[in-house]
Amino acid sequence: MSIALVILAAGQGTRMNSDLPKVLHPLGGAPLVVHALKSGAALAPERTVVVTGHGGVAVAKAARGWDPDILIAEQAEQLGTAHAVAQAKAALEGFSGDIVVLYGDTPFISGETLEALAAARAAHDVVVLGFEAADPGRYGRLVTTGDRLERIVEFKDASEAERAITLCNSGVLTADAATLISLIEAVGNANASGEYYLTDVVGLSRDRGLSAGVVVCDEAETLGINTRAELMAAEARLQARMRAEVLEDGVTLIAPETVHFSHDTVIGRDAVIEPNVVFAPGVTIESGARIRSFSHLEGCHVSRGAIVGPFARLRPGAELAEDVHVGNFVEIKNAQIAEGAKVNHLSYIGDADVGEKTNIGAGTITCNYDGVFKHRTTIGRNVFVGSNTMLVAPVKLGDRSMTASGAVITSDVPDGAMAVARAPQVNKPGLAVRLMDKLRARKAQTKEGK
Repeated sequence: MSIALVILAAGQGTRMNSDLPKVLHPLGGAPLVVHALKSGAALAPERTVVVTGHGGVAVAKAARGWDPDILIAEQAEQLGTAHAVAQAKAALEGFSGDIVVLYGDTPFISGETLEALAAARAAHDVVVLGFEAADPGRYGRLVTTGDRLERIVEFKDASEAERAITLCNSGVLTADAATLISLIEAVGNANASGEYYLTDVVGLSRDRGLSAGVVVCDEAETLGINTRAELMAAEARLQARMRAEVLEDGVTLIAPETVHFSHDTVIGRDAVIEPNVVFAPGVTIESGARIRSFSHLEGCHVSRGAIVGPFARLRPGAELAEDVHVGNFVEIKNAQIAEGAKVNHLSYIGDADVGEKTNIGAGTITCNYDGVFKHRTTIGRNVFVGSNTMLVAPVKLGDRSMTASGAVITSDVPDGAMAVARAPQVNKPGLAVRLMDKLRARKAQTKEGK
């Protein structure tokens, strides 16, 4: 059966007290709506429709940043969840499979749960995802008879007996496209909020003699984000889960509670991660690499046996081959560092290619930006770059070449050559003593004048 996802992401999220739409607040380095899209991807959907409202342009951009083929439907007025799904009708024209409705602020529903939800459609016309709540609070209640779901009652509209029910509604449901659209068109707004509730489709389906059922998941999967405190709790939960996963995969975390992951961090077995390391999005660490303390990595790839840090920064486009050493206070951006090369101290390597077994001396800078354009530096194999060398791109250093310490390199250096590019040293006998005496006398006169 073909699947279409409809992800509701139109709400403003006033309780977040933010100018940013709620679904764009980051969790593990990705907007909340991306987490919903990742969950839904387990169903291999034929179409995905994101329903936007507040901050719709930004929400659409974030969604399409994850998948350029995502369709966008706008909910200009927020009149309830059924009204939101109705806005996706045009984007779903011609689709004849099942629709699964998800929420852009509910990031933890697992792929396995969604697969169970989709499979339950074989027995029921409408299937709702529910959970047993430890504290049902103001959740909507699922009213059942045996294994049949009769209706969903919002807390505000529930009787005392219905409020005593602990089986609660997650909001997620699935049904055949034609059936769901037909049911939504019949939903009214005669309720305490004057909104069109998606939950009403269950009662309407029962009125039509259709079958409704429930798939139950762990309550933690249904966690929705409505406040900063809930976002903080969700981040803590995500980090704890990812730490447990990498430990299970054979990664060593010396101080797990100090390591921060992104949603897409990939680390191979036998890698070692020291304390206080931050992985921003887009990082892959191969087996046997070591990331030392207080390093920050983003959009980079670190190969087997490489050592990074401490206090290193790898920015997007940094590619480290096997057995590369990147040391303290080194920043690398959009650069290829070949096997066995070393950049150990106080250097910036940006927009560069560094060859095998090359050594970059302390204080080296690739001067890659002229104020308008970026330029590339190419450093060959077995090159020795002296400390405090400025490489003014575009420039190329040939294999087995050298630069003298303090050199400013503005022209290519041939293979095997040594480049010396600094002003000749001139010693002035006695000048240091005379100069200091003069300065001290001036300082004394200034104090007397006061």
